[in-house]
Amino acid sequence: MDIYKIDTFTDRVQGNSYVGRGIVTGMTPEGKAVSAYFIMGRSANSRNRVFTIQDGEVFTEPFDASKVEDPSLIIYAAIRKFERYLIVTNGDQTDTIYKGLEKGLAFAEALEDRQFEPDAPNLTPRISSITDLTDGSYEMSILKSADAEGTACNRYTFSYSPLPGLGHFIHTYVQDGSPLPTFQGEPERIAVPEDIDDFTDDIWEALDENNRISLYVRYTDLATGEYEERLINRNER
Repeated sequence: MDIYKIDTFTDRVQGNSYVGRGIVTGMTPEGKAVSAYFIMGRSANSRNRVFTIQDGEVFTEPFDASKVEDPSLIIYAAIRKFERYLIVTNGDQTDTIYKGLEKGLAFAEALEDRQFEPDAPNLTPRISSITDLTDGSYEMSILKSADAEGTACNRYTFSYSPLPGLGHFIHTYVQDGSPLPTFQGEPERIAVPEDIDDFTDDIWEALDENNRISLYVRYTDLATGEYEERLINRNER
């Protein structure tokens, strides 16, 4: 077994109909910081979403507000920037991390009062990442239930030194199921190409066509702080 093997995103996802929400964080071969976030959906409520960009931050919003059933777990700020840090998460813990940084807390400390989502029987894990845009180093977190009943929360934080061409991919579910099986193990190693359009296309095309909803990808030049971004919404406004 090669523990340093690097797969493409397609290798990791193709043929898997439902990996839920996912975050990729890493570095391009030439040293740009990479952050990507996507959402998938099975229910009408989950599929009724789009990503929007407001002042450099990314939000999930209802595509058709009249059809929203429960906004509590599907409407949130997915990506925010605090000083030199870029925060990406799959829920309202984005704001929790942001407020924690304002108070001088570290990434893991800011999440100590949060846990998995209260959506039994799935008990969806909260996944998060933070990138230091001065050097490209990053951390990723998953908060997941300790058992099928949601009795307690297990917390895992992974800290990475950036390596050119390498990204780490974490997602909420292993695959489709009832209940949905929670992601297991460490974030997966994947190759990150230099071209943002190539990577955006790779991710979108690899995700199941019936369940993919929205995708956002950002490449940041660490020397200048300037960034490129791409956004795809299944539900076009």
